[in-house]
Amino acid sequence: WWPDSANPDGAYIQRDGLTNPDNFVDHRLAMVAMSRTVATLAVAALATRDHQYSDRALVHLRAWFVDDTTRMSPHLLYAQAIKGRVTGRGIGIIDTIHLIEVARAVEALERHGLLASADAAPLKDWFRQYLTWLTTHPYGLTERAAKNNHGTWWTAQVAVFARLTGDAALLDSCRKRFRAILLPQQLASDGSFPLETSRSKPYSYSLFNLEGMALLAQVASDSGDNLWKFTLSDGRGLRRAFDYIVPFVIDKSRWPFPPDVMYGDLFPVRFCFLLWGGVANDDQAAIAVWKRLESDPENVEVQRTTPLRQPVLWLTEHR
Repeated sequence: WWPDSANPDGAYIQRDGLTNPDNFVDHRLAMVAMSRTVATLAVAALATRDHQYSDRALVHLRAWFVDDTTRMSPHLLYAQAIKGRVTGRGIGIIDTIHLIEVARAVEALERHGLLASADAAPLKDWFRQYLTWLTTHPYGLTERAAKNNHGTWWTAQVAVFARLTGDAALLDSCRKRFRAILLPQQLASDGSFPLETSRSKPYSYSLFNLEGMALLAQVASDSGDNLWKFTLSDGRGLRRAFDYIVPFVIDKSRWPFPPDVMYGDLFPVRFCFLLWGGVANDDQAAIAVWKRLESDPENVEVQRTTPLRQPVLWLTEHR
């Protein structure tokens, strides 16, 4: 959203896919930095069983979610406000995808005895309150109903947070939503995502959407319901989306849609769907390309669409 050159003091106007460098995004940047820090410390603690890393992660977690003077409120009433138009909007909920690995870190640290239950309890309570807001506030309901990547990532967030808080019913609702709504609405017969390819950043949006669906498959699948293997009656499923996009990750020059209007040259990067799908589908080419891609992009807009940075947090033995 940008100032209107015809009315500089008036409401902002939209330029889809074009990022206004003058917009205030410091809160998001702080959240991304915290997410990267906590996830990295959690992995260090899991790898070494050294409490100095988990203790330091707890300092950040308490500041963000527990301490009254510094904590974030468990809602997004003011996310992605637009000058002259709205004080907040449901579409801003996508910004808290960067809390996904934070929630996973808390779950993994507690399970492995690196975070005391007494310390985990108030953190879980914050995410429980946020889940209530996500699933009851009009902003949350609007975002849930989105038919593109926003609906995917709302469901992915809810699934991860429900898993942390032990809400089996809510996690199951995400599993059902994946099968009954996300795949039927978004996936074309050839495996593409038309609601992403029709936008101004068709390449990165397609990768981003598949990342959210792959995360759902990792988090919501169980022994009796493997979402990687699920298909609709016409054969559409996550495997088809995976098989469609991977060749364009291996060789981007084959991409059949227009280039992204911004930052397209910085993609692809090391999305987790390449690793997870490679393992699930025994696709060694996908795993090989995952290994060679950039794992720690520096551009903030690329970071914005890559919230999953620590694959070890998502390995089966850490579930």
